[in-house]
Amino acid sequence: MSIKGFQGTSLLDFPGRVASLVFTGGCNLTCPFCHNGGLVLEPDGYPDIPLDELLADLKARRNFIDGVVVSGGEPTIEAGLPAFLAELKRLDLQVKLDTNGLLPKVIAHLLEHHLLDYIAVDIKTSPERYSELHSVAVDPAGLIATVELLSQVAIEVEYRTTCIPGLVTRQEIDAIGDLLRGAPLWVLQQYVAEHAMDTDWQGLEKYPPEQLQQFAAGAQEYVQQVQVRGI
Repeated sequence: MSIKGFQGTSLLDFPGRVASLVFTGGCNLTCPFCHNGGLVLEPDGYPDIPLDELLADLKARRNFIDGVVVSGGEPTIEAGLPAFLAELKRLDLQVKLDTNGLLPKVIAHLLEHHLLDYIAVDIKTSPERYSELHSVAVDPAGLIATVELLSQVAIEVEYRTTCIPGLVTRQEIDAIGDLLRGAPLWVLQQYVAEHAMDTDWQGLEKYPPEQLQQFAAGAQEYVQQVQVRGI
């Protein structure tokens, strides 16, 4: 398991809980708007944190953290992820996983072994547009399977969409809504262009707040709860 970062504590990344964040390197997408471009394109440029050192640090923090958020990059491409999460559970820590949802078999394995307490799935755009997110064609069937899988679990589930002009319009909101119909929580996020991995996307003008609120009103037709972040 290659851990590329270990940063303080956060409430936003694990709602209602104080959590430490860890990051893995590499991804099975190359979204031009990604905010962690270094982890995606050049993961070897970051030093690995020895797992025994990380676990010892987390053990020492148990008195004031509730859990750990595992993000990336894309954690589900890491072969050592299940073993790492099992170590976190042995420390009696809750686990939140951030994922793009393209590897449902990995997620199913983690759920089967009770290694997750919360999962946040990024829905980038409508499924038919996923090939715009990578240098090769992307089959969205894995994402669709993940959504179906998560409709049947008892853990906390959050879907989130960064509202990027051109990539997310009302048409995409409706298409994603059809996919997520009945889901417990869908978070719409403001786009922060300056952090985009592709410099061409750094000059993209974000939607005004009222547009995100309109998207949220439309999204409410499909899911139980909608939140807007970043405005």
